[in-house]
Amino acid sequence: MLLRGRHFFANPGPTNIPDSVLHAVSHHTVDFMGPDFLAVYDACVAGLKRVLRTEQHLFMYTGSGHAAWEATLANLFSAGDRILIVETGHFSVSWGAMAADLGLVVEGCAADWRRGLDYAALRAALAADAAHGLKAVCVVHNETSTGMTLDLPRIRAILDETGHPALLLADTISSLGSIEFRMDEWGVDAAVGGSQKGLMLPVGFSFTGVSEKAMAAHRASTLPKHYFGWTTMLQRRHKSFIGTVPIALFYGLQEALRLIEEEGLDRVLARHARLAEATRRAVRHWAGNDGPQLFCLSPERVSNSVTSILVPEGFDAEALRRRVATMNVALGTGLGRLHGKVFRIGHLGDLNEPMILGTLAATEIALKLEGVPHAPGGVDAAMAWLAQTAG
Repeated sequence: MLLRGRHFFANPGPTNIPDSVLHAVSHHTVDFMGPDFLAVYDACVAGLKRVLRTEQHLFMYTGSGHAAWEATLANLFSAGDRILIVETGHFSVSWGAMAADLGLVVEGCAADWRRGLDYAALRAALAADAAHGLKAVCVVHNETSTGMTLDLPRIRAILDETGHPALLLADTISSLGSIEFRMDEWGVDAAVGGSQKGLMLPVGFSFTGVSEKAMAAHRASTLPKHYFGWTTMLQRRHKSFIGTVPIALFYGLQEALRLIEEEGLDRVLARHARLAEATRRAVRHWAGNDGPQLFCLSPERVSNSVTSILVPEGFDAEALRRRVATMNVALGTGLGRLHGKVFRIGHLGDLNEPMILGTLAATEIALKLEGVPHAPGGVDAAMAWLAQTAG
C-alpha cells in the first residue's frame, strides 16, 4: 500500500511525539553520572512530580507501563497478600492476571464494562473485609479499552468512610497529562505511569509515585525483586534505575515538560476535554440510522484521552480500521473480548483541531465505504462544537 502525506496517528498509545521532543531525544550520549546530565535529570524528576502533583517519592524504570505495574506490585506486597482489583476493562483484568502470577491473591470488584463500577459494590466489599485482610485496592484511572474513567476521589472517600487501611494503587498511564490527576490531594498511595502517552515521549521508561504509607508497606514486602527494587534504588545517586539510565529519554522529557508548562497543565487538560467532546459529538451523530455508538454508556465517566466506539452488530471493526489505514490514518483496535467489536480514537498528547478532524473525516469516509449504517454529518457536528468553543 503506497501512502503519501502526513501520517495521522490516532491510537490511544503510544501517541504523537512533538518534533521538538524528537529532536531532543536525538541528543548525543553523555555520562549519566556527569554534572550536566544530572542537572537535566533532577529537573525532570521535579517536573514529573509537578505533573503527578506529588511531593512524595518517585521511582523510575527502563520499560513500558507494564514494567511499572510489576515493579509496584513487587515492591509493596508479599506472597499470599490479598488485593482487590476494580474491574474496568481489559487493562484492569491484565493487571490482576499479573498480580496472580506474582503470587498474590486477587479478588475482583466486578463491573459492567459499558457502565463502569457500582461504587456501592466497592463499599460493600470493603465493609465486608472486617479483618482488613485486603492490602490494596487497585484501579485503572482511565481504561483505554472501554474509554471510561474512574472517580478516584470518590474511591478514596469510600476507603476513608469504611475505615479501611488498604493502599490505593492507581494506573495513570493513559490519564496523566490528559485528565485531571492529583496524587497527594486524592490520597493515592502508588501512581503508575509511562512515557508514551500524555507525556508525548517514545516508549521506554515508566515510573511509580509512592506515598509515605506505601513506603512503609514496601519495607515489609517480601516478593522477589532486584531490577525493580526500590530499596536498592534509594542507594543510588538517581534514586531510580538499576544499571544504565536511559539518557536520551530524559532530554526528551525535559522538552516535553517544557511544552506542558509553557501551555500550562490546566490548559492542557482543557484542550484534551474539548477535543474529546468533539470526537464524542461526531460519534453521537453517527449513531443515527442504527450506527456506531459510544461504548461507554455513562456520560459522566467518558474519557478525555480515548473514545471507544462500538460498531453495529454484524459489522467488523477491524475491517473499518483497515479501510481507514488506506488513508494513512491509524485507529486503535479493540482489546481482548472487544476485538472486532470496537475501534478506538485516541485524542491525547500532541494534538490539535485539524488532526482530530482529519481522523474523524477518514473514519466517516470508511463508514460509508464499508457500508456501516450511520447518520452522515458527524464531522460537521464535531466542527460545530469546535467553532462554538473556539478561543
